[in-house]
Amino acid sequence: MAKKLQYVCNACGASASKWAGQCDSCGEWNSITEEKPLSEGSSSKSIGAKRGGHVDLTDLSTDEAPPPRTMSGMDELDRVLGGGLVPSSAILVGGDPGIGKSTVLLQAAAQFASNGLKTIYISGEEASAQVRMRAQRLGLKDAPVKLGAETNLRDILTTLEAEKPQLAIIDSIQTMWVDTVDSAPGSVSQVRAAAHELTSFAKRKGVSVILVGHVTKDGQIAGPRVVEHMVDTVLYFEGERGHQFRILRAVKNRFGPADEIGVFEMTGAGLQEVKNPSALFLSERGEPSPGSVVFSGIEGTRPVLVEFQALVAPSPHSQPRRTVVGWDSSRLAMILAVLEARVGIPFAGLDVYLNVAGGMKVSEPAADLAVAAALLSAREDAALPKDTVVFGEISLSGALRSVSQTENRLKEAQKLGFSTAIMPKGDKAPATAGLTAKRYDDLTAFVGDIFGAG
Repeated sequence: MAKKLQYVCNACGASASKWAGQCDSCGEWNSITEEKPLSEGSSSKSIGAKRGGHVDLTDLSTDEAPPPRTMSGMDELDRVLGGGLVPSSAILVGGDPGIGKSTVLLQAAAQFASNGLKTIYISGEEASAQVRMRAQRLGLKDAPVKLGAETNLRDILTTLEAEKPQLAIIDSIQTMWVDTVDSAPGSVSQVRAAAHELTSFAKRKGVSVILVGHVTKDGQIAGPRVVEHMVDTVLYFEGERGHQFRILRAVKNRFGPADEIGVFEMTGAGLQEVKNPSALFLSERGEPSPGSVVFSGIEGTRPVLVEFQALVAPSPHSQPRRTVVGWDSSRLAMILAVLEARVGIPFAGLDVYLNVAGGMKVSEPAADLAVAAALLSAREDAALPKDTVVFGEISLSGALRSVSQTENRLKEAQKLGFSTAIMPKGDKAPATAGLTAKRYDDLTAFVGDIFGAG
């Protein structure tokens, strides 16, 4: 079948079924031209010939002020959000069951509401009485927070539209169900549909929405990955059941730095902020012992000192064990290979255990040298001096590479009473007053000087 041609007037935009010299609508002469379709193919397979409206375009330069932020009063939460809550933002918070997601969000809701933000807390997992019991235990029963228990998304959106809050907390996205989707709550299609409706509602109505998400056994937020792309900010709540520390980490943030962390301590009265995480992570560190090394790291914009603990012991098995908690296991294998190939220190036949004290998770390559020092200290049964911090990246050639924000790392170490820093020689940052910097070119020089080998 031949394509049906369409004609449009360039002066007034009127459509015509055939060409004419004069437009019947505006009377303009020679203004009618053939309209080309937006897309080739049938309308069932492509966008077809129908045209839409014109989008207003602007320049990159603007005199508009950045969106105002609302501070919660919880400094650690405000830090992770990038400096406070942005209007119309959609935030996804994930974490293991029982880690404290509902607790910290109820505390945050009370703080925001006390600061004048109209706040609604919708619980899909607990009855209102259970949430009120938690609020009473946390001392928040007088906070001006509106509470609801519902899972039908249509009812929730209707309520939010009528109440016109400035902040809505949905706990959790896996319990919400959309009546137009024929599947059970928590399924991929339901989670995707509910997240899309809530995110678009936040943008249209100017409401900030915080969504709670469950995680899989691998630690990833359950449901389709597209949910993380829809929202503006993705936060992960981390921590070990055996430790009282909880870390709120920004994995994605359109309004602030990613990889920023907020540190909390779980107590009977809820989650308490930790103003100085370095001092808390090192609080239980006693006298120097073999395998214990302090690493000066950077998490987001703040320096954090943590303790690496290593244990090296003869293995009774034909295949030695390599167990890591809080660090990348593949990077540990790389460090062991570099020590054997470039320095000549073998770990064959030895079980290796590596742990980051306090339940902290470290991912930056700057921890390479601290891990190597901990492994060698455990293997040689020789402790490093108590007032020493270590940081630096190790290349496959055995060379030590400089890392970023060296000055901030040294200042944090000096503030906590450390007097010596072991670091790469290529780092030209000046040493902080009162701190001695020992710089090395490669791993061989470091091992020879510190452990008398290599």
